[in-house]
Amino acid sequence: MLKEKIVYKEGLPVNLTVANIYDYPIHFHNDLEVVYVLDGTIRMKNGYYSYILKQGDIFILNAREIHNFESNGERNMVMLLQFDLDYFSRYYDNLRNSFFVTDMEEDPDESLDVLRNLLAHIMMEVIQKGQGYEAKVIESAHNLISNLFADFQYFLMEDGRFINETKHKGNKILAGRLSRITDYMYDNYSRKLTLSEIAEREHLSIYYLSHIIKEATGLSFQELLSFMRVEESEKLLLGTNKKIGAIAEEMGFSAVRYFIKHFEIWYGMHPLEYKKKYAGRVASPEITHKMEKSSPVAIENAIRNNVKGVYNEFFSVNKAEPIIVDVDIHEEIRDAKIPDTYPMNFLDDDIFKPVSRHYTMFKSLKEKVLASGSYYIVSTSARALSGLNSVSILVYHINPEMIESLSKQMNREYMLELIKQYEKEQEVLIRLSGLSGEYRISRYKMTKQSATASYEEALKTEGLASKRKAIINSWRTLPVAEFGRLAITDTLSVRSTLKGIGAELILIDKQVNIDL
Repeated sequence: MLKEKIVYKEGLPVNLTVANIYDYPIHFHNDLEVVYVLDGTIRMKNGYYSYILKQGDIFILNAREIHNFESNGERNMVMLLQFDLDYFSRYYDNLRNSFFVTDMEEDPDESLDVLRNLLAHIMMEVIQKGQGYEAKVIESAHNLISNLFADFQYFLMEDGRFINETKHKGNKILAGRLSRITDYMYDNYSRKLTLSEIAEREHLSIYYLSHIIKEATGLSFQELLSFMRVEESEKLLLGTNKKIGAIAEEMGFSAVRYFIKHFEIWYGMHPLEYKKKYAGRVASPEITHKMEKSSPVAIENAIRNNVKGVYNEFFSVNKAEPIIVDVDIHEEIRDAKIPDTYPMNFLDDDIFKPVSRHYTMFKSLKEKVLASGSYYIVSTSARALSGLNSVSILVYHINPEMIESLSKQMNREYMLELIKQYEKEQEVLIRLSGLSGEYRISRYKMTKQSATASYEEALKTEGLASKRKAIINSWRTLPVAEFGRLAITDTLSVRSTLKGIGAELILIDKQVNIDL
């Protein structure tokens, strides 16, 4: 089947694959695809032209472009990122028919580095799947599409292939006009289409329109129209058993000989010769892609080698080993007693008041402590197994070394300096066994930024020079609240990751026909 249907998973309008590609047969799809080579080289056929893509190269496969991939005999790592145009077209006019070109003679343009950075962010977010990663992936996808519109919809034909052209970059009027012209040509190529018809639509003279098309694409109007017809004919040649006479007529050529002539100009061979050469390499149930998906560790290493700075945003050298806590709730309820004092009672000290809100809220629940450590407390309101409907988790990232340091200088100014300098990251994974059913999970998180702002507000260190600054500073002090639901059948895993000073209060409540 020449047409490939892309399945978008996990509610994301993007689909990401990173793999060592051995062979990916000829196919096309209705969505936009970005190809990014992280390691090695890959041979790619896109319509009539074949490319050797090397490490660092980015190539845009526009909607409905026929393409395939082949290994060059060495290992590679290629990112394939596909965009659901049904979703993104709601935000961008003409996205479905837009034509983007990143191929350059050289790589001097920082806009390609912007693309690499965005692609690396998307990969890292998908690999890590941190809390709320879907929203971050979609946001990066929007930024990537905006970058394509800004820098990569200008092209020229050179030596038989389209390359990115920078002379007209930023000319939005020209870009919009070209987009309208090519959209109309793609929608009407199969019938007799004249330059005067388009000129009338654009309210331009035929001479000026002809000049615009030639300067913008390197092709005359008739050459561009013939290219579109020939390009679309490839789908019928490889995906159907139609005769070339029927294909020529369907594509809008007035005679078979003109179809053959223009096909040979672009593809370098007779249409029947092309069909014979490639029809057996089209994707089908019997001919499927052969690839080996790359491991998260391999992808992370490739990102670190290709894109400066992005890796460190996600993986700090200060990241500590994860703390993993297994709690058998049934067993702990039988044994647990309400303690006289809670762990983390150092937070009762006045020096910690700007960041003790989570601890105060947790204590107010007056629950049984099931498990605790230097960074976490797990509790429940249940006094017996029959009443097990809720669990509470408090995670704080204030390590013992910091507390010891504070004992020597007990003041908030010193605490603020410690918060600003402290960059270590801590992950706490708590696995709760003994829970079954549907639960509402409410999370209330204080980040390093909000902790810093809380102390600055308490100390008035920034000097509130204006109402706007006062408002912004008050926003920075606010923790982030998130809510969700999850059905489980025995064990619930709760992951909290805090970079720098921070805290998270997580309330887990069994659903009993209660809506948020």
